[in-house]
Amino acid sequence: MKYRRFTNQELQGLEPDFVRFLALNGIPGSDWVQLKADQSPKVDELIEQFSDALFERTLQELAFLEFHSPKDIKTFHCQKEKIVLVGLTLDGASESDAFTAENTADILQKIQSGVIKAKVYTAEKAYQNGDREAELFRMIENGARISKDGLLYKALASSLAHE
Repeated sequence: MKYRRFTNQELQGLEPDFVRFLALNGIPGSDWVQLKADQSPKVDELIEQFSDALFERTLQELAFLEFHSPKDIKTFHCQKEKIVLVGLTLDGASESDAFTAENTADILQKIQSGVIKAKVYTAEKAYQNGDREAELFRMIENGARISKDGLLYKALASSLAHE
């Protein structure tokens, strides 16, 4: 496997996609039920193929990632040849000012109004060994979250442009 096998819980959430995958591979529902009942090794092989195919497609389409820690937000623009980081670190903020999923917008507003001091920074690098999808997969497995719209990245990058 190139990535990892989906868990049973993940597979349940992807059932319509998995059914389409089976159909595209010429396996009707009745055959799938029989394969599972027989505990055929083909079941594991099909789940692994589906997992890799879906991860690959998702990673190829991926444009933005985010990583949040209490005092830092890292946003990434996942371009074809390189990854661009725009980050934000809180300077001297109190524990109550730490980033959480619920308060990020409030903290950003406090930064804009000058109540909290922060540093915005940027960096970029080519993908390790030129393998974009493998590197993005490692980042996700290590806690990065997919951002569908990249709004936070765009806002931070815009703030750099205005400095």
